[in-house]
Amino acid sequence: MPEHSDARRETIWFVALTFAVSTIFYVLAARVGDLTTVNPLLIVGLMWTPGLVALGLQLWFRRSLRGLGWGFGGARYWAAGYFAPVLYALLTYLLIWVSPLGDFEWGALDRLRARWPLLILGSIQSCLYALGEEIGWRGYLVPRLARLHSFDRTSLTSGLIWAVWHYPLILFAGYNAGAPTWYSILCFTVMAVGASYLYAWLTLRSGSVWPAVLLHGSHNLYIQGVLDRATIDTGPTVFWTGEFGAGLAIAAVVVALIARRLPRPVLPEAEPSELP
Repeated sequence: MPEHSDARRETIWFVALTFAVSTIFYVLAARVGDLTTVNPLLIVGLMWTPGLVALGLQLWFRRSLRGLGWGFGGARYWAAGYFAPVLYALLTYLLIWVSPLGDFEWGALDRLRARWPLLILGSIQSCLYALGEEIGWRGYLVPRLARLHSFDRTSLTSGLIWAVWHYPLILFAGYNAGAPTWYSILCFTVMAVGASYLYAWLTLRSGSVWPAVLLHGSHNLYIQGVLDRATIDTGPTVFWTGEFGAGLAIAAVVVALIARRLPRPVLPEAEPSELP
């Protein structure tokens, strides 16, 4: 079918160009060797690479920027996107804090009370960074995969591509929490693939990219900016916390199982260029 042929062609072009352009940022980050010390503009450039590639391809193939999920999508999906990471991450860290795997730093509560308005600014900044990725991964890639495959395969494939896109940073730019590289890659991959079921469900169900943007931004903000900083290392902690630990990997699998039981998204009949 022509529609399937177009979706396959556009998917291949998107993945190939995204990795090709991202290589520029991989090399720059690897030369520094530590992602925490690189120029923030490099991080912004990398995170916006999938989005800019998607925008370019949308103009090239469709002659329009419609079809990337700019519509509102519904308040309930926005709320689900923003609060889902708070729920699954907080439950994960609570279990870690009450076990020998990690401890809670009580001073974090005082800092949070004193600086809670900064969470609003942090949410906005985090979502602006995430927007670049989500225009590409969920706004462009997921709907095209969904025209070729089932929901499960769409979620799995998009999650694997998303995870592999991070591998050069983990391997060469110190993007990990200190655990062995193989372990960091394994946990990160499971977490990314598991979470991708919720990302894909929210995007396809709402017809909007914004719930995924909120999910991504909230995830980064509360895990990296709040929960990781409130955790005391008791020895095995690095193997359980953060995006490279088993805790969030297990939580993501649970999230995927829940997403698979939700009402399946129905792909619109319209072509991507005709959608909001």
